[in-house]
Amino acid sequence: MKVIVIGGGQVGAYVARIMVEAQNDVCIIDNREKVIQYNQQEFKEEQIIYGDGADPKILERAGIYEADVVAAVTGADEINLVASTIAKFEFGIEKVIARVNNPKNEWLFTRDMGVDIPISQANLLARVISNQIDMNNMITLMKLNDKNASIVEVTVNMGSKADGATVKDIVISDNIVLIAVQRGNENMIVRGETVFQAGDHIFAYTDAEEDQTLYNLTR
Repeated sequence: MKVIVIGGGQVGAYVARIMVEAQNDVCIIDNREKVIQYNQQEFKEEQIIYGDGADPKILERAGIYEADVVAAVTGADEINLVASTIAKFEFGIEKVIARVNNPKNEWLFTRDMGVDIPISQANLLARVISNQIDMNNMITLMKLNDKNASIVEVTVNMGSKADGATVKDIVISDNIVLIAVQRGNENMIVRGETVFQAGDHIFAYTDAEEDQTLYNLTR
């Protein structure tokens, strides 16, 4: 999958790093020389482009015609919004993700403006706090398509049904898709032979009706 990340700061570099680790073709765009120099220590020369991520010519240099995803994650909402609009409507990118820095600007980041998935840090933090209160070991990371579907993170507690169980031995509905497991500093793709351990962070795709199922398996 071809992913273009607009903004090479801490957030952008982190996103790019995860995408590279997942064997994706990644290109980072940033117009700050110091940021470019810093990223050159970690990423290949062909993975970094110096320029304005809202400039169509720069996007073309980054290979936007072959891109599957564009993530506009700079610290400036106006750049993220303009870049998203161009990516969606000028280049027809299927999936456009945009970072919302100021919660007052959330109303602008809509599909009409080319944004498929807006990521608001303030909104995310509020949901994390809310979900931590409701379910001590489950966090909703992202709501999808304005429906009940979500990406959630759930922590395996010691002595729970999931602790020591393999994926293939756990009975879950088709509405739950286990994506990955974070164990310490290690990230693992979930497979049938994966054995869960207490302290594991499981990332899953689920709908609201199945949240309780995951909660019961891991608490």
